[in-house]
Amino acid sequence: MKEFVAEVVSIGRLRHRNLVQLLGYCRRKGELLLVYDYMPNGSLDKYLYDQPAATLNWSLRFKVIRGVASGLFYLHEEWEQVVVHRDVKASNVLLDGELNARLGDFGLARLYDHGTDPQTTHIVGTLGYLAPEHTRSGRATTHTDVFAFGAFLLEVACGKCQ
Repeated sequence: MKEFVAEVVSIGRLRHRNLVQLLGYCRRKGELLLVYDYMPNGSLDKYLYDQPAATLNWSLRFKVIRGVASGLFYLHEEWEQVVVHRDVKASNVLLDGELNARLGDFGLARLYDHGTDPQTTHIVGTLGYLAPEHTRSGRATTHTDVFAFGAFLLEVACGKCQ
């Protein structure tokens, strides 16, 4: 519980236009829940797969890809610690009122200091987005996030689930 609260406090301090803002957490029926900003257009996968009311043209798709890339760069390079998301995929990208992409769902994220090695040893994430070296070593790094981002790029470009 102590580690969970420490990570919630850290992730709650992340501020970037392409990240969903973590507002806090609550405990409900013994389960810990994270509370994020409301995104009126829901998740990106709805626009890629679920017969959406609006279709994403190439301009919007590029805007989404650029937004997620910007958010990942902030997490990996610009924030005070390195944040490895560990689950980059269309269902974890939310769209605000103007269809700007915001990376969300930091439930699997891990933080570590710049210049140090991550201490993750469990393989977590979604099949199809997991880097081969992650499945062999169990270590999640910024490189494994970049691999997942590549799978995400194919998903957005092709409209096919990984």
